[in-house]
Amino acid sequence: MTGPAVTPPAALASAGGDVTRLFLTRGVRLFAYGALSVVLVLHLAAAGLSEARIGLLLTLTLLGDTALSLVLTTRADLAGRRRMLLLGAALMVGAGLLFAATRDFWVLLAAATLGIISPSGNEVGPFLAIEQAALSQAVPGERRTQVFAWYTLTGSFATAAGALVGGGLSEALQHAGWAPLASYRAVVVLYAVLGLGLAALFAGLGPDVEAPAARRDVRPPLLSPGLGLHRSRGVVLRLSGLFAVDAFAGGFIVQAWVAWWLHQKFGAGEGLIGAVFMVANVLAGLSALWAASLARRFGLVNTMVFTHLPSNVLLLLVPLMPTMWLAVGVLFLRFSISQMDVPTRQSYTMAVVDPDERAAAAGVTGIARTIGSSLSPLLAAPLYAAPALAGVPFLVCGLLKIGYDLALWRAFSKAPPPEEAARRG
Repeated sequence: MTGPAVTPPAALASAGGDVTRLFLTRGVRLFAYGALSVVLVLHLAAAGLSEARIGLLLTLTLLGDTALSLVLTTRADLAGRRRMLLLGAALMVGAGLLFAATRDFWVLLAAATLGIISPSGNEVGPFLAIEQAALSQAVPGERRTQVFAWYTLTGSFATAAGALVGGGLSEALQHAGWAPLASYRAVVVLYAVLGLGLAALFAGLGPDVEAPAARRDVRPPLLSPGLGLHRSRGVVLRLSGLFAVDAFAGGFIVQAWVAWWLHQKFGAGEGLIGAVFMVANVLAGLSALWAASLARRFGLVNTMVFTHLPSNVLLLLVPLMPTMWLAVGVLFLRFSISQMDVPTRQSYTMAVVDPDERAAAAGVTGIARTIGSSLSPLLAAPLYAAPALAGVPFLVCGLLKIGYDLALWRAFSKAPPPEEAARRG
């Protein structure tokens, strides 16, 4: 069995410059998301918003991302993947600038709904789906999970670095005499600047990232009922329903809310919170590295389920810890195995659809996840606002995710992807 440390460089070297550029765009974007997630709720609270309004804002942020993703990802194979990525980067820049420029709730609401903001530190918008389709096109099926594992690792490390910089920068500015709100705004401006860098990287992508020419010759209406899917519609919709449940659960503990919980319950400062999330995301990225080796031995679906289950049991224990360091320690244990399902989930989705459906399939499943995650912050907000109930979101999240794991295994454990079925044969 090839170890995870040697295969990806060979795969990347043989895949060309566009793959390397897509890894760079992933890193820049997740750095921006990580930096913003540490201070986002703190920024909105310092701007005078109540917990209920913050929850509404986060929900509409994710719902807006969903609508944008629906249009951009389901049209990317037809209208041009590079073009849709550039449009997404422009929306990210616009949202960041508006969040930095105003304290008006209604303007923030419009920016949250029409722009691209990540409350969780994780992927939002059209980027992940389109990049996954391009990567799947550039590498052979046997290497896809390994490349996706390194792609996940890149994002986790970038999120970790962003969290450290976001928390450290805001705390350093406050020590230098800046007001808390002004220090948080500096991080939001950094988010917009990184969006400009992302657009510059997307502009350099070549024609090889686009969908096969035969697919681009078909021009259905903008919002066709098939959502860019044909043969694989049934399996994609079944996966989407399950992924929506998983994401709904995760929305109760988005990174921005966990940062708020650590700040409110234990008095943790911005710099410490940033350092905690840096370590957590590094551990998460390293866990993803082993996913390809486990998947080759045990199968993609088994790897997804049986690495995800124990991480969710650990999540149930977090709010029961009596001290911050015990809570953080359990979080670290969870993150050390929590991301093994990510590259395997992404690879499985790409494997069971036709090549000319990949951007649409990743988009539809991603949209389902965004819809699911967009509903829970609004429900979580009053729980976090009440000290006696602030641990409940962790319990709700863990129990729902365990249910998702069991349902996924029951539905897809006997439906291996083509390359896995060939190995078994």
